[in-house]
Parts: sequence; structure tokens; C-alpha cells
Amino acid sequence: MVDVSAKAATHREATASAFVALSKKVLNALPQNPKGNPLEVARIAGIQAAKRTSEFIPMCHPLSLTFIDVITTVTNTGVAITASAATTANTGVEMEALTAASIAALTIYDMTKALDKSITIERIQLERKSGGKSGDYVRQASEHA
Repeated sequence: MVDVSAKAATHREATASAFVALSKKVLNALPQNPKGNPLEVARIAGIQAAKRTSEFIPMCHPLSLTFIDVITTVTNTGVAITASAATTANTGVEMEALTAASIAALTIYDMTKALDKSITIERIQLERKSGGKSGDYVRQASEHA
């Protein structure tokens, strides 16, 4: 791991997103899923994953998160996921937000795969970050992962 002990502990935030492309058949079946509500289970899975990011990514620093949330929004073509994380630390929370979005997307896939094998997970990406030495970042509309 990189030594971040000389960096100042500052407030840091990050937001990431992912998209799960689903057929109309799967979208219509979301409320009747026998495994439970995929959107709520995905939210909880994303939150749990963010808290354990350093266990999944070997060189990632363990962080004490002060905030994590995952929002799922059903669209005409799938489920949009937005994950936000915050901390006061000497390194950023981008990986925690990205992990939350990724695991939430995988959870939706897992809970709906019996209905359709052509589900895809798309556009896992950092949307914005603030704090730290590198400053603020906001994804521009023309940027694509």
C-alpha cells in the first residue's frame, strides 16, 4: 500500500454509478421476485460492500466511513445505481463508492438471472469526488467509461 500517513485527514466524498440493463420481462417481474425485493437487497449489499472494500481490493486502505448510501432507480431499460460514500481521512473514498455500485449491480443480476441470461452490467464509473490533494472531480457528459 502507498504510505498516506503524511497526508492531512480531510473530509472526502465520492459518488459512483452503474447500470444494469434488463429486459421488459425482468423489469415487470421485479416486484414479484421470489428471492425478495432486488432493489432493497442491492442497496444493503452495496452498503455492506463499501464497508469492506479493503478486503476485496488488496492495495486499498481500510477506511472508517462516515456515510454510505446506495440508490436504485428503475428506468425503461434497467436499473440505475448511484452509490455515495464519505469519510474524514488521509485518503479518498472513490473505491468504496465504486465497490458499492458494483456489488449492488451484481446483486440485482444475481436476483434476476433466473428470468433472463442476457442481463448486462454497464458503465461502472466515478461520477464525482471531493477532498484531498488532487481536489475535486466531476465527470463531464462527454466522458464515457
